[in-house]
Amino acid sequence: RFAPATIPMFSSRPGLIIFDCDGVLVDSEPIANRTLREMLGEFGLTLTEAEVFEHFVGYSIPHCVEVITELLGRAPPEDFAVQLQRRTFGAFALELQPVTGIKTALARLQAPFCVASSGDHEKMRTTLRLTGLLPRFEGRLFSVTQVPRGKPAPDVYLFAAEQCGVEPSRCIVVEDAPPGVRAGVAAGMTVFGYAAHTPAKRLADAGAHRTFVDMRELPDLCERGRALSGSS
Repeated sequence: RFAPATIPMFSSRPGLIIFDCDGVLVDSEPIANRTLREMLGEFGLTLTEAEVFEHFVGYSIPHCVEVITELLGRAPPEDFAVQLQRRTFGAFALELQPVTGIKTALARLQAPFCVASSGDHEKMRTTLRLTGLLPRFEGRLFSVTQVPRGKPAPDVYLFAAEQCGVEPSRCIVVEDAPPGVRAGVAAGMTVFGYAAHTPAKRLADAGAHRTFVDMRELPDLCERGRALSGSS
């Protein structure tokens, strides 16, 4: 476990806004979760949507494989990760959309922004390209594959801040999953929990300093320039 850091406060505009990718920039979680449930069902493991969210959303593929091995009582096929990505990307190509309001929000943000995801670079580039968002983030994509530990460890957020030359205390993290919220808090950053599809209480319980449900609210939240404890 990673102990929550002191709630950061800043009196002026934040220095960097760090977005998670899946569920925050691209509306990929329902598609990816459905594909994962289908594959696990083929292995004889039946999980509800809530169980898939609890066990897998917000975590890296290696962590997910470990959980699947524990739940199945045996390791999945060696090519599981490759086949999961192939099937998921196929579904993305047909269905994936940007998160509602994200393009408006990005156009209005005054601070620099980047992506720090539990997905690898290929997945980030694929989903952002399919949704027309890649040009906005080119050269500012960071993955847990570049750091020792995945979320809920703070590594990927600290790495993103370091690469962008911004102190963690001047960063805002935008997350939609409890592991990512805990990672941002542990990094000493202000965390806004995007609660359009995740219960706000779960994000607040994980340590989010503020929750919101409409991505178009984000620029105004950031421009207030001071971290808020509690949820909206």
